[in-house]
Amino acid sequence: MNSKLTIVKCPQCSTEVIWDSSSAFRPFCSKKCQLIDFGEWADEENSIPGAPDMSDADGWSEEQY
Repeated sequence: MNSKLTIVKCPQCSTEVIWDSSSAFRPFCSKKCQLIDFGEWADEENSIPGAPDMSDADGWSEEQY
């Protein structure tokens, strides 16, 4: 069977990573890159754009009534 390898770039350092079970930290190349990325999310340096939080936008609360 001739299967094609899927290769992705590490989102942190751009090193090429083979996408299969032998790459324990995929899509990252190493635990270090994985932890750096996690730290950026934890520090809110990264975010996914979306709709603004409108839950308190008008100042209304059920406690007022």
